[in-house]
Amino acid sequence: MKKIGTVLLLLIVAVMGCPKAEAFSFALDSIAEMGKFPRFIVNTYRWGDKFFNGYDTTYVQGTSYKFNAKLTTDSWMDGYSFRLPNKKRIFMDSDPSTSAGVYLTYLAVSVGYDINISKLLTGVDRSRQRLRFGFNCMLFGAEVYYSKNDVGATIKRFGDYGDPGHLDIPFNGINNSTWGLDAYYFFSHKKYSEAASFNFSRLQKKSHGSFYAGFSLYTQQLDFDFSILPEELKLQLPANWEDFHYRVNTKNYALRAGYGYNWVFAPKWVLGVSESPIIGVRKGSVISLEDKISFSLYNRFKLSVVWNHGRWFFGAVGKLDAALVNDKETTFAGGVLSGEAVFGYRFNLW
Repeated sequence: MKKIGTVLLLLIVAVMGCPKAEAFSFALDSIAEMGKFPRFIVNTYRWGDKFFNGYDTTYVQGTSYKFNAKLTTDSWMDGYSFRLPNKKRIFMDSDPSTSAGVYLTYLAVSVGYDINISKLLTGVDRSRQRLRFGFNCMLFGAEVYYSKNDVGATIKRFGDYGDPGHLDIPFNGINNSTWGLDAYYFFSHKKYSEAASFNFSRLQKKSHGSFYAGFSLYTQQLDFDFSILPEELKLQLPANWEDFHYRVNTKNYALRAGYGYNWVFAPKWVLGVSESPIIGVRKGSVISLEDKISFSLYNRFKLSVVWNHGRWFFGAVGKLDAALVNDKETTFAGGVLSGEAVFGYRFNLW
């Protein structure tokens, strides 16, 4: 965040028409010399930077570089499980979707382009829409995300819960989406950096962990259209599934609590793990059209391994997001498993 603040300072100075602004410099000391007002802004900025990013440098350090270029590959797949009345169950999963991209990052701002490799290799567009934005400083982290799947899955189990039979039935009756916002505070924020293990923007020099807590707001819009299945399968569905649809349309308000740990197991290497259940209340409709308030449960798990060597870095990140929806007769569990590989180079332009 330092250089973003520096650029804003230069813009303020230019707008104020400061007489010493002829030769712009990105150095904070140079900006402070432009006058009393720039000096006040610089001092305020330095205080804020120390307050939000004042790590214990024995444990966490900066990278010393403001830019990085990255090559990425990202693969993910969905899984859905239904526990039905009369000891029936349904399980389905999707084919993996894979993309590759090139990104240029300046501090917290990143731009890039992804190519759908799955479509290039198979000729079938099975990509899922996914959007994530994250912000991470010493004190807290925040994430905004959106995902959508309307391209289907494959039914692997359908029928009696003890039946070991395997199925392979294509199922395209899926129209699911979710979006959400998470924000959480790190209690041991001076010695632990989530950014070091998952965002590649810090260096964890000594092993440490931290509990964290915050809130989570998210929606769930699920629609499984089982009316397209053969008649003998539809007869096994619950009677209260209107038109053979399983529908969920809810807003969720929850508390998020968890623990993260960075293990510096060798020079230049960090293994990061983060686990956080998200528990709260759900308001909306599940199967029926009637809105109700009920218990909600979500879980986020992350695992990473990062290698840093001066300007170069490599990271492999795995994530599992899982949700549970329960009503009187049906229990639904759905999740997204994803893996990302990143290879990058850090540099400065000034």
